[in-house]
Amino acid sequence: MAKKKIPAEVLEYFRKEGRKGGRIGGKKRAEAMTAEQRAESASNAAKARWAKAKKKSAAK
Repeated sequence: MAKKKIPAEVLEYFRKEGRKGGRIGGKKRAEAMTAEQRAESASNAAKARWAKAKKKSAAK
């Protein structure tokens, strides 16, 4: 099945709308979480960042 070509204007519109929703999503998600859930999420994010940094420095 061949893919349809989507006009550039339509793609740009989808990009803008997706970004708008993504920017709102994080705040709404945080508001819905308990303090304990937010702390756990932040901890997981920090662990992921450190793992990525260690992987990058090991590759050098």
